[in-house]
Amino acid sequence: MTRIVLAPDSFKGTITAADAAAALAEGWRSVDQAAAFVHRPMADGGEGTVAAFAAAVPGARAMPVTVDGPAGGRIETSWLLLPATPDAPRGTAVVDLGSTSGIELLDALRPWDADTTGFGQAIAAALDHGVSRLVVGIGSSASTDGGTGMLSALGARFLDAAGAPVAPGARGLADIVAVDLTGLRPAPEVRVLTDVTNPLTGPRGAAAVFGPQKGLAAPHDIAHVDDGLARLAAILDFDATLPGSGAAGGTGAALVVWGGVLAPGAAEVAELIGLAAAIADADVVITGEGSYDGQSGDGKVPSFLASLAAAAGARAMLAAGRITPDADTALFAASVSLTDLAGSSDAALAEPARWLTAAGAALARAH
Repeated sequence: MTRIVLAPDSFKGTITAADAAAALAEGWRSVDQAAAFVHRPMADGGEGTVAAFAAAVPGARAMPVTVDGPAGGRIETSWLLLPATPDAPRGTAVVDLGSTSGIELLDALRPWDADTTGFGQAIAAALDHGVSRLVVGIGSSASTDGGTGMLSALGARFLDAAGAPVAPGARGLADIVAVDLTGLRPAPEVRVLTDVTNPLTGPRGAAAVFGPQKGLAAPHDIAHVDDGLARLAAILDFDATLPGSGAAGGTGAALVVWGGVLAPGAAEVAELIGLAAAIADADVVITGEGSYDGQSGDGKVPSFLASLAAAAGARAMLAAGRITPDADTALFAASVSLTDLAGSSDAALAEPARWLTAAGAALARAH
């Protein structure tokens, strides 16, 4: 009997991690009916982080909140309240940037004007509730605002040469000459789950690496935003080379300025859901995400799962919406692209459960 742990991340905007795991199991079972499965849906600080905590912590409660979304209008979302514990007697709040200021909330990219205000407003709501601790996931950002929107919602002021507030989003970064933190709300214990290790600025920084995903297409635009982030770091006396500070368009840096501690999201979530113990007895570990590319080895779920599997002596396998040419698939005993199975990315995106089921069957045959 083959013992299989199913631990995919969500496939952004198409299928949840839990549903992806179920589809993979269905496909594998069509080839190997005797297989035994353990489902451990994963997240790394991006989309699905709140869902992973909600599934793992008994008594967790969704707390509705209305915030300013990245498209400019108001959106209904929620943060998660975890029950009180001895080290967090007033409870812990889990706030997911993806559900408040995430790129999946946009119909069209807004590289200059999207910001993280809604994320800050959700954090403020959790503070108003009186929680002892915050856990924040900062993947899937729609903006490259250096976290200025978030900090503004918490009481900071970013001012131009005339002493007026700068424009929100990346648009205003170059105009910042002063930052007033006197009204910034005090931070409780803040754990920041990030899925990347990139610094704030430079060739591996927020603008250069992630800006194009958010609509910063021209090299001069990327350089302009990178200069703005460097200017912000200088005003705040912040070390722009800090690993992880470039996460979520520089929101990682802003959270450190506020008092947060950066932590690898995949490892934090894995500890919560008891993933290492589940993998200890496994023969196969199947993971996946929407796009497995050259950045996926930088702290994201698949590479983390591959390392856990290797340590346990299990075979790691990958099912991804697409696998790009620059991706390192040598970590896996077998890998399957839904785009290849479906014949096109559009077909794979239209029916992710169908093609994940097919991927599960293909991985079973490979095993």
